[in-house]
Amino acid sequence: MTPLPASFHAMLRDRLRARASAAGLDGLLLLAPGNVAYASGWLFSVNERPMGLWVPVEGEAILFVPHLELENALGVAGVQVSTYEEFPGLIPPALWMIAQTGARRLAVDALDARYLSAAQGMVARLDLTDHCLPERTIKHAPELALIREAARFADLVLERLLAQAGDMIAQGATELDLMADCTGHARRALSATHGQTFAGTKMGITASVHSGPRGALPHGTVLARVPQKGEPIIAGIGCSLGGYHAESGVTLVYGDPTADQRRVMQAMADANAATIQALAQRQTCTSVNDAALAPIRAAGFGDTIRHRIGHGMGVEGHEAPWLSPGDDTPTGPGMVFSCEPGIYRPGHDGWRCIETLIVTDTGVETPSRFQSTHPFDARVIS
Repeated sequence: MTPLPASFHAMLRDRLRARASAAGLDGLLLLAPGNVAYASGWLFSVNERPMGLWVPVEGEAILFVPHLELENALGVAGVQVSTYEEFPGLIPPALWMIAQTGARRLAVDALDARYLSAAQGMVARLDLTDHCLPERTIKHAPELALIREAARFADLVLERLLAQAGDMIAQGATELDLMADCTGHARRALSATHGQTFAGTKMGITASVHSGPRGALPHGTVLARVPQKGEPIIAGIGCSLGGYHAESGVTLVYGDPTADQRRVMQAMADANAATIQALAQRQTCTSVNDAALAPIRAAGFGDTIRHRIGHGMGVEGHEAPWLSPGDDTPTGPGMVFSCEPGIYRPGHDGWRCIETLIVTDTGVETPSRFQSTHPFDARVIS
C-alpha cells in the first residue's frame, strides 16, 4: 500500500475540469481546505493563511499559497505555484486569487461573505456552487483501500483497550492512562507497518475514553478519572492514513452488564442494523438517519438522543454528505459513512458505538470489524 500517486490527483482535476466546462465556467477556484487537499494531494497544515487551487478548464492548475509555504508547495506534482505575501495582507488573499486566475466566469467553493460584493465586481459570473463536493462524495478504489486500512488500525486501539483495561484499572489507571496505552500501542503498529512508505503524509490515531457519568458528554474532556465497577466505558477512535480517515468505537462494561445495560446495547445494535439496511436500500441521508434512530426511540430511549446517526468520511474525518435531518442526498455506491448510535443519560451514563460503512454495488461493507467480532458478552472488562 502506498500514498495516492500524482496521476490519481491529475485524474481528479480532469474530472473537475469536466464539471466546470459543463457548467459553462472557465474553471473552479477551490478555497475549502478539504477540497484543496483532495484535488492537489497536498496534505497541508490548515491555519489562518488561506490556500487555494485554481483548476481551469484549459491549462495547468495553480496552487495559491502564502510565501512561507513556497518550498512546501513546490513539492506538489502537476501544479504551478503562485504566492501572496502574507495574511491578512493589503488585498485579501481570496480576492487576490480571483484576480490571479484571470477568469471571467468561475466558481468559488467557499467565499467569506465580506468579500462577496468585491468578488462579484471582478468577474462577469461568480458561481458559489461547490462543484468538488459530488466528486468527493463518491470514493474511488484507491481511496477506499486507504479507508479500509485506517479502519483496521482504529480497531486495533479497541482490541488493546479490551485486553489491557481490566489489569490497568485494577492498578488505578484513569481514562487518560487507558487512552494513552491503547493509542500508543496502535500508533507504534501503524508506524511499523506504514511509517516508511507514508512518511510526510497525514497518518495518525485520535481517541477519546469516557467512563460512567462522563460518557453522557459526547465531546467531553478525557479526565484523570478511574472507572468504577459496573460502569460503561466509551472509546471513540479515529485513524488517518495517507490523508484518508476511518473510525471505530465501542462501549465496554467494567464488570457484568445489568439488564438495563443490555437493553441499551441491544437498542444500539438495532440502530446499527437499521442504518446498514437503509443504506443498502439507497435511501436518502435524511431517511437513513430516521430509520437508524427509530429503534432507539422504540426501545424507550428517545429522550436520550443527542446527535445524528452519522457523517461522511474521506480526506476529512467529518465531511458531507451527512446522515442527518436536512440532507436529502441519495446514498449510493462509493459513499463512506460513520454509523454512531448513542444513548446519553446525563448524571448516570452514556453509550456510543461507531462503525465505518462503505456503500457498495451489492450492499454495505463494514471495514471496522470490532463490533462484529465482539458481541455483547465479549465487550466486558473483567
